[in-house]
Amino acid sequence: MFAPGTSRPLKAVLMAVPLLALSLGVLFWSTGRGDAREDVIPLLATDKTVIGQPISYSVEKPAKVTAVIVTMQPGDQTGWHKHQVPLFGYMLEGELTVDYGEHGKRVYRKGDALMEAIDAAHDGHNTGSGVVRILAVFMGAEGLKNTVLVEPPK
Repeated sequence: MFAPGTSRPLKAVLMAVPLLALSLGVLFWSTGRGDAREDVIPLLATDKTVIGQPISYSVEKPAKVTAVIVTMQPGDQTGWHKHQVPLFGYMLEGELTVDYGEHGKRVYRKGDALMEAIDAAHDGHNTGSGVVRILAVFMGAEGLKNTVLVEPPK
């Protein structure tokens, strides 16, 4: 690996340089990461849903996380439904008005993040002029449905 006649101390130094460079790189990388980085943008930190419910997870069944992108054309509605599991939503584009019945209505736009209501009926409506796209991350469990269609409230 080294040229014949290379001294042991020089070999040791040459072998240590890449290790030192790697160690410094890891140290620099690890101290540069975290909440203080400019390229880390917090989206949401909460322990409650959009209607004020505490967030809780199923502990009786194995966890199952599902991530989807929901696309809705102008005028589209989701239909009345509820979620049996916590759902993190992030508005990728568009404007969505959600009717939570007795809990009122909320409007979400591109860049909004939310923890959706759990076991509370609601209906989403694309009230904007363009397409709505939502990243939805369900923090569910085996055997639980992420979304269940329900009758509209009376």
